[in-house]
Amino acid sequence: MASKLSSLTPITDLTIHRSPKFHTQFLQTSLVFRSFSSSSSSLHTKLHSSELNSRRNSFVCSNSLKQETVQNPTESPSPLTSSNKLVLVTGGTGGVGQLVVASLLNRNVRLRLLLRDPEKAKTLFGEHEKEKLQVMKGDTRNAGDLDPSMFEGVTHVICCTGTTAFPSRRWDGDNTPERVDWEGVRNLVSTLPQSLSRIILVSSVGVTKSNELPWSIMNLFGVLKYKKMGEDFVRNSGIPYTIIRPGRLTDGPYTSYDLNTLLKATAGERRAVLIGQGDKLVGEVSRLVVAEACIQALDIDFTEGQIYEINSVPGDGPGSNTEKWKELFKAAQIQ
Repeated sequence: MASKLSSLTPITDLTIHRSPKFHTQFLQTSLVFRSFSSSSSSLHTKLHSSELNSRRNSFVCSNSLKQETVQNPTESPSPLTSSNKLVLVTGGTGGVGQLVVASLLNRNVRLRLLLRDPEKAKTLFGEHEKEKLQVMKGDTRNAGDLDPSMFEGVTHVICCTGTTAFPSRRWDGDNTPERVDWEGVRNLVSTLPQSLSRIILVSSVGVTKSNELPWSIMNLFGVLKYKKMGEDFVRNSGIPYTIIRPGRLTDGPYTSYDLNTLLKATAGERRAVLIGQGDKLVGEVSRLVVAEACIQALDIDFTEGQIYEINSVPGDGPGSNTEKWKELFKAAQIQ
């Protein structure tokens, strides 16, 4: 695979050809429980009603502006294109993480990946000069794997680590919510320099309601509890932060592992963005929308110290337009 991105089509140009699988990742697990058996229909009905009420009553902002397609990323440089920025991504080969990495590479932002299996980076993203992409071997679940030298020069961190809510193959090798969403986040944040400009943590909707139906079902094995513990550790760390809580994730993860595939992925019809605060949103969100929200939050000053829930619905959305994302984030805080 060629290492140059200039000839590749940006991330907004291709329709997805693969339907997302329901159970491959925690945040893909449906918060509306559409895969439950017919015996759970009453629960589904309650949640559907909750979703409608939440959209009416929560602090939600939708953007119906037309999504712009960037024909050539070199002609419309992103504000994130900066030789002074070095972004470290954890979970960079996961469903959201791989899209974050691909999009940042396309913006010519310097990257450092912390991966359990560095070889996956070559498969996903190809070969790049070390000045552009650095890959380090490390497991956030093991504090001994993390050394302060790994974070030298890092200005921003996007943490996309996660696992499934219910026991699955992904739990093999002690990959449980407690180990990933709590201990992993704690170990990572404990090692980060206090000089960091921002950490973006991908969490989940429902973390403050783990003892309430239907969230208590989602939390049977503690995933919401441990994600909330991870959030609290980030908030109390003294490091500037933004927390993104997605709904059920759609689009991807991609099994055709190549950078060109990632750059051509789109959110299909679900491009309009809903952003709220107070853990009131219930619904779905495209992984591409979540990845873009993480990237945009890096440089929007007023998102510091904020927690946002995010969904996407059919319609046109902000794409990669920073001004439109500012409007969305700001409106969520104003209402």
